[in-house]
Amino acid sequence: MSVFSLSDLLSWLCIPPILGGLVFSFLLPIAVARFLARPLPAPGEQPPVTVLKPARGLEKDLQENLLTLTRQTYPEYQVIYSVQDPEDPALPVLEAIQREVGAERAQVVVADIQAGANGKVNNLLGGLTRASHDLLVISDSDTVVQPDYLSAITAPFADPEVGCVCAPFKLIRAQTWYEKLELLAINTDFIPSVIFAEVTGASKACLGPSLAIRRSNLDRLGGLESLADYLVEDFEIGRRVWTNRQKMVLLPYFIEAVVDLADPRDWWRHQVYWEQNTYLARPAPFIATILIKAIPFALLLVLLRSADAFSLGILALTVCVRLLSAALVAWQLQDRESLRALYLLPLREALALVFWVLAFTQRTVTWRGVQFRLTENGKMEPLNTPQSPSERGNSP
Repeated sequence: MSVFSLSDLLSWLCIPPILGGLVFSFLLPIAVARFLARPLPAPGEQPPVTVLKPARGLEKDLQENLLTLTRQTYPEYQVIYSVQDPEDPALPVLEAIQREVGAERAQVVVADIQAGANGKVNNLLGGLTRASHDLLVISDSDTVVQPDYLSAITAPFADPEVGCVCAPFKLIRAQTWYEKLELLAINTDFIPSVIFAEVTGASKACLGPSLAIRRSNLDRLGGLESLADYLVEDFEIGRRVWTNRQKMVLLPYFIEAVVDLADPRDWWRHQVYWEQNTYLARPAPFIATILIKAIPFALLLVLLRSADAFSLGILALTVCVRLLSAALVAWQLQDRESLRALYLLPLREALALVFWVLAFTQRTVTWRGVQFRLTENGKMEPLNTPQSPSERGNSP
């Protein structure tokens, strides 16, 4: 009579996430195809727009990235670049852009506003003091947009029930192996998963790198200042929009964001940060993602069964299906960089379970030398005080 050992039990527990991951891998390209098939709203009346661009430090290709927003085909708009520190190395770049395109198109604001723990929101508040128009577009400094971007992201506001619009993004210009791992994490996992949730109605999302909202509506929802202690301020905007029975639009229009990581430690911290973001925004759906992490559990199955033929076959099948799914998604998104980096995807997938676990165990986030403790409801509080404005950043 055979004895059912602990190893046998753990082996069986590996099967559900392996099967869940395989099914999810098959469904993901279908969801992306359906999302991309949605028609873009036709541009109607084009009201004037203020674009808020918070900046900090000399990011990769910063000037060229920022200039893309000054080359819009939109009839009337202003771009406000903001920094908090007069010694910020990004400031000369912003001032050069203002000289190049003119003060009527681009303005630069230096304001050390401290409304809360979130450096990006503090920086945005400085730019908001110069906003001339009710319709606001918030765009991260590392984003790259096409000339029709403003026309696309503002078109849904022709529907008076629309409260906020955001655009999905894909990372570009990965150079090092750890930047390629970051690119794969976003382009083949995070963003396709957001699209899957949108298409299936499983959950909603508000993506901060590119969103549009009326200032009057933002004020009704509590104002920008009320977001200053939230780690995931973009999700909180979205939550307030849909809980007030307004439409939250995820536009079938992709922008690009330049991946810029200093070293492998920076990549590691950023991966944990992304998982913390997701967990704080949607705890239940985040916990449920354990059921689709096929490759880590296939590897565990190999260890538990001493690399027998069955477990090795399951691992091979899991890796092949995941690679095929990611390749199809990358092809649909015209994402050649992800296609070229797919050889790193099994490593990224294997580490995904580690980052998932760390999201529960780590309750601090570091921003430019300042540590913050994550508290309930997605908020945070500082653990130490920065010595100067340059020590405070826009993002971890």
